[in-house]
Amino acid sequence: MDLETTLQSVGPRLRALRQERGATLAQLSKSTGISVSTLSRLEAGQRKPTLELLLLLARAHQVQLDELIDVPVTGDPRVHMRPFKRHGTTFIPLSRRPGGVQAYKQIYPPHWPGCDLEQKVHEGYEWLYVLSGRLRLLLGTHDVILTPGEAAEFDTRVPHAFANPDDEPAEVLGLFGPQGERMHVRARPAAT
Repeated sequence: MDLETTLQSVGPRLRALRQERGATLAQLSKSTGISVSTLSRLEAGQRKPTLELLLLLARAHQVQLDELIDVPVTGDPRVHMRPFKRHGTTFIPLSRRPGGVQAYKQIYPPHWPGCDLEQKVHEGYEWLYVLSGRLRLLLGTHDVILTPGEAAEFDTRVPHAFANPDDEPAEVLGLFGPQGERMHVRARPAAT
């Protein structure tokens, strides 16, 4: 990919990332110090991005600079998992062991899912840990707000639903076992 093509692809990426996170140009301007008009021109491809602007935007979106400019892979032997969306939530796979426990970083956009919060059930067992933001967990008759550093685990045959009640995205580390495997968390070393 040549330099001009790479630079032209930055604007649409910036717009998609901002919209995925549910932010307005005004909110992004406030958090970065970049004017709304400059942000708008960057997203429309009418202004070439500078390193200074891209660093501010990467920090605001909490992503690596590579993600904003789609740097081509340069011989790295690791497998790079691609994020995907399901029902408005972004899932970033962190494992690829088929049939076993799956690990994901999940990003719940602000005010997700809106007013439609229906509890569902399915086979499996889930463990989650809130990295940033707040996550509302409806679990049977329980209604709990989880904050950064808090974890929850439950059998997914219990009716459950998630929501992000805040103006900021909520980022969660989630482990899901389709066969109902429980996660084993050790709080302190066992006595010898």
